[in-house]
Amino acid sequence: MEAISRYLPFWEHLSPQEQELVKRNITTVRYRKGERVHSGDDDCLGMLILKTGRLCTYLLSDEGREITLFRLSAGETCIFSASCVISQITFDVLINAEEDTEALLLSLPAFSQLRRDNIYVENFSLQLAVERFSDVMWAMQQLLFLGVDQRLAIFLLDEAAKTGSPVVKITHEKIAKHTGSAREVVTRMLKRFAEDGLVSLARGTVRLENIAGLKKLLPPV
Repeated sequence: MEAISRYLPFWEHLSPQEQELVKRNITTVRYRKGERVHSGDDDCLGMLILKTGRLCTYLLSDEGREITLFRLSAGETCIFSASCVISQITFDVLINAEEDTEALLLSLPAFSQLRRDNIYVENFSLQLAVERFSDVMWAMQQLLFLGVDQRLAIFLLDEAAKTGSPVVKITHEKIAKHTGSAREVVTRMLKRFAEDGLVSLARGTVRLENIAGLKKLLPPV
């Protein structure tokens, strides 16, 4: 219950009956690294609240190309797993577990009832949808207007900031998926970064050697 009240900002605005509805319909779910959490062909799960791990939300083209829209970490809420009850979400996405993940799942019927009956839950879900669409727009902006070197620099700096370490443990293929590039292009660009002294490369890892230099590649704010 402590976790539920901590992760649901609208908890104090629920009636005793609504709080009881949440208690009866929230469960702990676990996903292994690489496991599919949700796809456009699946029935809606409900609202997912991450306790540990990381989820990746992405689009998949007919040719099999993945475009990462955003990634969620512990403490964040996934609204796209309940997209069928939010009319503002009109496209299908896929969600995978990037790491072993544990989350709270509020069932779809309970979430739908709360949104219908409680304005605070409705406001929370719409605000969350807007935030995620902002993430989507940022991803599209990078693909449309930034070069591969800029997208790669942004990704590496973001990953280092999230982990608090200059060592980013990830394969070139996964970097390519997250930056909307081809693996061969990412490999060439990383080699160029290494030649320029910005990073050093080892199997499955990229070490940031010159953060200031990487930041110079970023687009002006």
